[in-house]
Amino acid sequence: MATLPLKALTLTHVRYQRGDPLGYFLAWVSLVPVFISLGGFVSHFFFRRELQGMFFALGLIISQFINEFVKTSVEQARPETCALLETCDSHGWPSSHSQYMFFFAVYFTLLTCKGIGFWDTTNKWVVNFWPWSLAFFTMYSRVYLGYHTVAQVFAGAILGVFLGALWFWVVNSVLSPYFPAIEESAFGRMFYIKDTSHIPNVLKFEYDNARAARKNLASKSN
Repeated sequence: MATLPLKALTLTHVRYQRGDPLGYFLAWVSLVPVFISLGGFVSHFFFRRELQGMFFALGLIISQFINEFVKTSVEQARPETCALLETCDSHGWPSSHSQYMFFFAVYFTLLTCKGIGFWDTTNKWVVNFWPWSLAFFTMYSRVYLGYHTVAQVFAGAILGVFLGALWFWVVNSVLSPYFPAIEESAFGRMFYIKDTSHIPNVLKFEYDNARAARKNLASKSN
């Protein structure tokens, strides 16, 4: 009985050269999109259910579908190292990891600059330093580990920046006026979907309300 050829899940299929500490570090960096998706947005839906976060995640999903469409249309091969990495059966232009991270960095930066987030900060450059650092590290890791060429990661970065900025405009200029209606809809009420874009410091707002509720409960019990 002939065995069918195996195919790796490229999003999590990361290899590095044994004994290379930099390669080991960059292999973990290359998994940052997975950590953001599962650890970040899935947790956000269960515990926060903010419309901004949900549309942020939706934009990243749409971006990845666009990436797959472009890849299958262009059909540009990965570098020659794909044979060792067992990724020659997938296309390389543009890099999906690079596109994901630069979409994330642009959208996160625009949210911060507009004052939308969990906290109010005057040092926005400090907050925005981390997503951009991860984006460039991820882009470098895909070339260093042999999964993409320089042109492929730059193509992913450019497409990610463009789509991230475009989706931010769509959400905050076209869709945001409908956020109150989504909150008040049957779906919004059932799943406690909310919009806190109008609150400059969400953490302080929730902290103050939690304290007020506890004091109110204590006064009623007395």
